[in-house]
This record gives sequence, structure tokens and C-alpha cells, in this order.
Amino acid sequence: MIIFFSGTGNSHFVARELAKALGENQLVHLKGELLFDPLKSRLSTTDKRIIWVFPTYSWGVPPVIKRFMNEATIKGAESAIHYMVTTCGDDIGETASQWRKIANKKSWHTATAYSVIMPNTYVLMKGFDVDPVNISKEKLELAPERIAEIARRIKNEVPGDILTKGSWAKIKSKIIYPWFVRFCMSPKPFRSNGRCIGCGKCSKSCPMHNITMDGDRPKWHDRCALCLRCYHICPCDAVEYGNATNDKGQYFLE
Repeated sequence: MIIFFSGTGNSHFVARELAKALGENQLVHLKGELLFDPLKSRLSTTDKRIIWVFPTYSWGVPPVIKRFMNEATIKGAESAIHYMVTTCGDDIGETASQWRKIANKKSWHTATAYSVIMPNTYVLMKGFDVDPVNISKEKLELAPERIAEIARRIKNEVPGDILTKGSWAKIKSKIIYPWFVRFCMSPKPFRSNGRCIGCGKCSKSCPMHNITMDGDRPKWHDRCALCLRCYHICPCDAVEYGNATNDKGQYFLE
């Protein structure tokens, strides 16, 4: 079983490629009620392994993944071996340690953890933007080889993580990450500008069902994963996050 969450397509791509390489038939996409109300989830597997695939959020586990792992009922999870594969723009800090702590609280047996560098998607702070086209292309060209190596190691139960932790990993994950989660994940700054054509694409594609259409304009509510899918998927560049997204680029991997 592969359980994945993806906002802009990077983690979805990795999950699909892993499924092909490993012959995994059970691919669970965390979205909708399964994601925003995990207490109602009743997943079941007889697979000997469960692979968690998700993006790194500010050098940590996305809060929606943490909540799902804590609250969801997954029949067969106790007898499976759990793996982590996280996508990142550059490095992941101590994300793997966070993921293991969450899994251990559920008495799940964790094996190896991996990271895959993919194009940057975070644009909500000064100095953060999508990668230039050439950098994005290079990352996408290198990703399949990394994914194939991860699949080989999982299939053969090779010990040892393969992670890009980066410098100052503990500071990033133990200080910046909790600050980010507490102060930088509000959906309140989201708005649409005059370029909005009322197509509703942001509302239809939101994995949290957090965006409704008020007439011909989108309206954000308080159930947001901050995955930025609405921003990156907008065909008219009409989604803004206060002034933070001024002159920022978009990226979406189908």
C-alpha cells in the first residue's frame, strides 16, 4: 500500500512511479473527507509494507499527515513495515525523525526513510519562489533515477536511510518548523484578484474541500492544508496570498 498526499503534483508523481516500480496496486490518495476527517477513515491492507509519500513542510511533516497518522484507522498497519518517502525543494531537516515518532506512537514498525528533490513550490515568504525553468527541469530529470533506487532498496529491504537533511537540520526542524506551523499556515490571506474568471478550478481541486464559490469568486475557509494547489493551478494567476505572492511564479506537475 502507498498512502500519499500531494498539493502541486510532486508527491503524486513520486507515488505513481514507486507504485509502477514495486507493483503496488493499492494507491491511496489522501484528499477530501479521508484527509480532513481521518477519524472516519477505515482503510485496510494485507500488504506487508505501507509507504508514506508526502511533501516536506518547512523541514517537517505536514500537519495534515501528522493528524491523519494519529487519528486514522488502518487495519493491518500494525503488522506491516512502514517506509517514508518525502519530496522537498532542497533539504528535509529532521522530517524522518518526526515521522518515526508519530508512527512509533501507533506501535507501527518503521524501516527506511528517503527524500526526493523536486521543483520548489513554496512562494508565501520573501525570498521563496519556484525554481527557474532550467533548475526545475534538471530536478525532474534526476528524480526518476532516485525513485528507482528507492524502489530497489525497499523491494530488497536494504537497511539505511537516504536523505538530504541539509545544514542546521535540528534547528530547522525543532525551531523553525513549529514556528512555521503556528504562525505561517493561516488561510486568511488567500484572495482572488481582478484576473479571476470564476472558473472554479481552485475550488474543485482543493484536497481539503476548503474553497467554495461565492458567486463567481472563490472563498477560502479555515480548513486549509496550505498545499498551495489553488495558487499554482489557477490558469489566470488570480490567486494571491496577501502581498507575499506578488511577482512569484507558478508550478504544477500534472
